[in-house]
Amino acid sequence: MSQPRILVVDDQQIILFLLETHLRQGGYQPLLAASGREALALLEKQSVDLMITDLIMPEMGGLELMERVREHFPELPIVVITTNGSVEGAVEAMRRGAYDYLEKPYNPDDLHLTIKRALDYHHVVRENEQIRGLLKERFSFQSIVTVNPAMKEVLRLASKVVPARQTTVAIYGESGTGKEVLARAIHFAGKGLPNSFVAVNCAAIPDHLLESELFGHLRGSFTGADRDREGKFSLARGGTLLLDEIGDMPLALQTKLLRVLQERVFERIGSNEQISTTCRVIVATNRNLAELVAAGKFREDLYHRINVFPLTLPPLRERTEDIPILCEHVFEQLRQHLGKPLAGISPGAMRLLMEYPWPGNVRELRNFLERAAILTEDGQIEAEQVAMAGQTSVAPLKTDAPSPAGVQLAADSVSYTLTLPLAELSLEALNERILALTLERCGGNKSKASQMLKIGRKAFYR
Repeated sequence: MSQPRILVVDDQQIILFLLETHLRQGGYQPLLAASGREALALLEKQSVDLMITDLIMPEMGGLELMERVREHFPELPIVVITTNGSVEGAVEAMRRGAYDYLEKPYNPDDLHLTIKRALDYHHVVRENEQIRGLLKERFSFQSIVTVNPAMKEVLRLASKVVPARQTTVAIYGESGTGKEVLARAIHFAGKGLPNSFVAVNCAAIPDHLLESELFGHLRGSFTGADRDREGKFSLARGGTLLLDEIGDMPLALQTKLLRVLQERVFERIGSNEQISTTCRVIVATNRNLAELVAAGKFREDLYHRINVFPLTLPPLRERTEDIPILCEHVFEQLRQHLGKPLAGISPGAMRLLMEYPWPGNVRELRNFLERAAILTEDGQIEAEQVAMAGQTSVAPLKTDAPSPAGVQLAADSVSYTLTLPLAELSLEALNERILALTLERCGGNKSKASQMLKIGRKAFYR
């Protein structure tokens, strides 16, 4: 591993000599400059990992040197050295972006510790920037492939709301249309940190726990609260909070959410302390909120408050022209995921995909293609693989190919194959297996799975 290069700038030769000695002892490679101009000249020729500069120097002081360096090397960590009587100058240097400061005469141990912390911090910053870059590329608007005019208009409108962080965005669409994908694209198009996108499924959390999940609680505020806990509004600070399935939020909690959206403050359960929130709030639902308002199941004032900037994603059956490019987009990912060459889809297989209504939308298409890609032997997806992969769909694709078992089922019939070890056989295990198979048959669409099983959505989640 190469030694970190550290540029030392000081007009006193004795200080340069001492710093050079201590840096070499610490395993660093020092570069010496007796003035700000020498330092700038060195930076043009060689890469540097950290700069240590005196504040008070003739011609060009440390603060001016910092400004000049920041113009061309904004990420370079800088440590300033000052005399006992110039701490104010060091504080000003840190206000302008210096990592830390040392006072003359410095302690060599303090010097090494400060350098290590500065280099470690800079390494973390660079890693975060790389991660953010990768996530931004993965979840950008450009990663949402479409040629459909309606979908293009949704993306155009979504890009317009990116700077308006205080505006609540409401994303409507059937399950599997990509509501969370669009929410992430809005988030990463802004300046939110990668870990500050927080999603909460309001339908998956029991009503009595959802308030704590959103706002947090203090220890002892209710039975089972054995420690303080931050809520999702706190965890999403500076970023984005996605409230998925907002239509399933209980009415009592809707009132508290309305206050948060209006006043941008909230309290943890058991506390009277108001906490400000700076996160962007995006809500998503596959339900018709206007109908819920009319039925008295959703607050009208909250509906108007979250419906400031509505975006409606069209279902896949209304944008069938996107199926070919979506297939290629998914195959590009599957080639890496499965580690096998995938040539594409035959015309006959593509015809089947274009005729299918896709009740599970893009999510169902992606799962479907993954199954077909696993089944193919030569990398070309044929109609037979599509037919076999389609056996788990809620509405199997129409095809002349026989089913694997050679059995033709009635249109209103469902066939399951259940295999369990005798030691694990129980009514509970059978129920769990039926739930899993039904969810797979519905392409991951929980609403349709719960409807098929004739149980409530929340009961299905539990």
